[in-house]
Amino acid sequence: MKILAINGSPKGDYSVTLQTYEYLEKLYADHEFKVINAGQSIKAIERDFSKARPLLEEAELIIFVYPVYTFIAPYQLHRFIELIKENGVDLKGKFCTQITTSKHFYDVTAHKYVEENALDMGMKYIGGLSADMEDLLNEKGRKEAREFFRYVNFSIENNLYERESSVDCDFTPKAVTEFENNLPKEGDVVIITNCEETDLQLKSMIARFRNKLNRKSRIVNIREYQFKGGCLGCFNCAVSGKCIYKDGFDEFLRNEIQKGEAMVYAYSIKDHSMGASFKLYDDRQFCNGHRTVTMGMPVGYLVSGKLSTEQNLKMIMEARANVGTNFLAGIASDEFDPDTEIDNLALNLNYAIENKYVPPQNFYGIGGMKIFRDLIWLMQGMMKADHKFYKKYKQYDFPQKKRGRMMAMYLVGAMLSSDKIKSKMGNKMNEGMLMPYKKELEKLNRK
Repeated sequence: MKILAINGSPKGDYSVTLQTYEYLEKLYADHEFKVINAGQSIKAIERDFSKARPLLEEAELIIFVYPVYTFIAPYQLHRFIELIKENGVDLKGKFCTQITTSKHFYDVTAHKYVEENALDMGMKYIGGLSADMEDLLNEKGRKEAREFFRYVNFSIENNLYERESSVDCDFTPKAVTEFENNLPKEGDVVIITNCEETDLQLKSMIARFRNKLNRKSRIVNIREYQFKGGCLGCFNCAVSGKCIYKDGFDEFLRNEIQKGEAMVYAYSIKDHSMGASFKLYDDRQFCNGHRTVTMGMPVGYLVSGKLSTEQNLKMIMEARANVGTNFLAGIASDEFDPDTEIDNLALNLNYAIENKYVPPQNFYGIGGMKIFRDLIWLMQGMMKADHKFYKKYKQYDFPQKKRGRMMAMYLVGAMLSSDKIKSKMGNKMNEGMLMPYKKELEKLNRK
């Protein structure tokens, strides 16, 4: 496969982000990897676009590679995207994705910017990799990069990509008994729904999904559960994890839902939300406190209704998966090409289950968990169950523990404060920053 990186970093070859792309290049020698240093050479590209055009046109996969600058991509990458459009380069039908490095501050808006522009150009967009700047220097980060690239290849092989939900499409409900002829594999996918008996549209979506999933699945209709009431915010569960209500929901949640290998939520949009019955269910899940007890479990959504107009609802679905460290396998709606969206959700979910695919968290997850981390640390005396969980899973990753790194930054700060030292350094700063990354890449050469 011919792969092209559009490097949006103004540092060019000295880009930290580019090191992840070079890492993948060394691992997957059967692919052809090329780079356009768009960030560093943007003025030259403005004067003469002719060298960039053939690289873009011959690529089968385009990867936007860039550091996140102030909520979004660097100016230079913005300008390069403008030039692609201005020069009429036809990228329709080409697969694309992105690799970013940052400290996860609004990486989500940067990724959304690139995704929206890719869709504008008719490209087949695959969700990108949002890495911490130092992820490549530890095995967890390298593993996430490898699994990301495997997932990209899987998506290309199966023609899976994001589709823009902007065209209405009539979805004719199919026989709900379709699922009866299915021969599922082993597994236990839990479909959580508040579907009413008269909601044939949603029932049909669920039936098709179960048919295409080809794994064992079961439906939990929360309308049928006899809740005693909504969450009271009483914090009775803070110490023991037990709800004050005696309706057994906390045990039901843990034994009947959270022990599945994946969860899929199915609902019809009502009043810009999943509906009051789903909110009752969500609120009562506070018996788990702030503990991400389903981390690593893939999730998906089946949504009936005009989802394209519900940006806030889409953000909620994306964020809750990311905070919980759950791979969002997809949001399939009946608004645009529902059969394909449902089939792709089933395919994607099955891949995530079989390969245990868990991409790194982005701003939604990192930001949310840091807020929870600080909250639980301060309230550990009351929220004992949460505190025990956070200690067990090493969530207390306070920066003040990294004394060595802090002292090194004092030294760098002192050097940058001296004009004399800076003049002697030249490009040594960038070379020094890349030194640990180059060591990792050299290890691959020795294998």
